[in-house]
Amino acid sequence: MTRIRSRAAVIDQACAAAVDLARSVVEENVRPDEIGEHLGMEAESERVVTHYFACLDRAYRGWRWAVTVTRASRARNVTVSEVVLLPGTGALLAPAWVPWSERLRPGDLGVGDLLPTDEDDDRLAPGFTETDDDVDRQMIFEYGLGRARVLSPIGRDRAVRRWHAGDSGPHTPIAHAAPAQCSTCGFYWPLAGSLRTGFGVCANEYAPDDGRVVAADHGCGAHSEAAVVPHQAEPSAPILDDHVYDLEEPSQAELSGSVDEASSDEPLGHS
Repeated sequence: MTRIRSRAAVIDQACAAAVDLARSVVEENVRPDEIGEHLGMEAESERVVTHYFACLDRAYRGWRWAVTVTRASRARNVTVSEVVLLPGTGALLAPAWVPWSERLRPGDLGVGDLLPTDEDDDRLAPGFTETDDDVDRQMIFEYGLGRARVLSPIGRDRAVRRWHAGDSGPHTPIAHAAPAQCSTCGFYWPLAGSLRTGFGVCANEYAPDDGRVVAADHGCGAHSEAAVVPHQAEPSAPILDDHVYDLEEPSQAELSGSVDEASSDEPLGHS
């Protein structure tokens, strides 16, 4: 087995000495106070050297200017090949690029925006897989009618979790303070299909969730059977009227007289 040995590039002396040339190229494009000291050099290949200078621009802290110089074989003059601004240690960098489909958040879609779905979107399934009891099967199987794709079990489960954990679920302050759950409200309109038992639409124009999907165990103060409970005053401590009776401790003589009277009232046969 033949091993290929890589040899480190030897720094060309003429290119290494071209520090002033490299600095002058940077100064032609920026203000003189935006370039700092010479940070060193690095041999890229034969007769190719890159010089590094500190960048003093406050908007690019931690960055450095990189000027690559070179010369032709047997030539004495050094020329500039490239000038770039590179990040150094601790440089402020932009976050990694994220595709738009992963950056999109609920509520970002505006008027006129289009949001296409992938062919293999796991939230959707072919239309012929719809098996809900309340679906018009004749319409589904007729040509030209029916939907090409319907909600898949995965998409349905994700919606259930999202709605139940959201602002229209049972774990909100307004739901905890509600007099009863939405499932017992006359304005609660249950959804059709498999979600009927868990979710519905609020039809109370005065409720904060009017026209929105709410969980059956959600609630608010606009419940159809809500009643105003009269305010009950807290019970107060009893008031003792001491203006008629004098509260005094009985004397020792009175206590002994009470004992004698009690003993004289005992029956004769008592031992």
